[in-house]
Amino acid sequence: MSRRLKLIVAYDGAPFAGWQSQSHRNTVQDHLERAFRTINGARVQVHGAGRTDSGVHALAQCAHADVGNERLQPARWVAALNGQLPPQLRVLRCQFAAKDFHARFSAVGKVYRYRIWTGSVLPPLEYGRVWHLPADLALDRLRSAAAEFLGRHDFKQFAANRGHRVTDTVRTIRALAVRRHGHVLTLEFDGDGFLYKMVRLIVGALAECAGGKIAIGDLRNRLSGKTVEQSSRLAAPAGGLYLVRVRY
Repeated sequence: MSRRLKLIVAYDGAPFAGWQSQSHRNTVQDHLERAFRTINGARVQVHGAGRTDSGVHALAQCAHADVGNERLQPARWVAALNGQLPPQLRVLRCQFAAKDFHARFSAVGKVYRYRIWTGSVLPPLEYGRVWHLPADLALDRLRSAAAEFLGRHDFKQFAANRGHRVTDTVRTIRALAVRRHGHVLTLEFDGDGFLYKMVRLIVGALAECAGGKIAIGDLRNRLSGKTVEQSSRLAAPAGGLYLVRVRY
């Protein structure tokens, strides 16, 4: 008899080709499933709350797996899995969950954080962890532009095609906080769900707006569908994006 194990996972996204399993077997899901197979002696499918892209980091990604090894309690699973995983990927904690819990479908929201370094020189330890944008970004204008995204909108013009057409592109952003600390600008998104590259495309548009390249009215037009989808769109680099938590 199997039991459902809920995991909270953190990773540095730089060495991995994103979350979802691929043929080269170097994704977060692939590494977790290999670790489970080594411990469990059989294939175990790991389901994640979301599919982060190559280079995107996670502070607390949620996942679940059905395991047949009843001898291991959650704390032992943490130690056993981490003993098989690369150092850039760690299971922070585990617990048994109800059989109807699903890491993806039970989620009611996610929090993402994006970091921008505005100084002229990027510290080496920030490489791959921020978007280095040494530009004069007007903080007041950035906050005003960010406010346009609050609430429920059709974000089809702030999404990319993952290979199949998504019919439901309406999402709600509950909060979008903009903070500056020294050279670091942080944008934190709290929403009920996010489309493929949605956060990165919004950050790219906000940076262009704060830098004076586009007007706030252009963002409104895109949100209302008045601008064609083929218009130029800037996606912020993956390395500045972090999945902070998943809400249930």
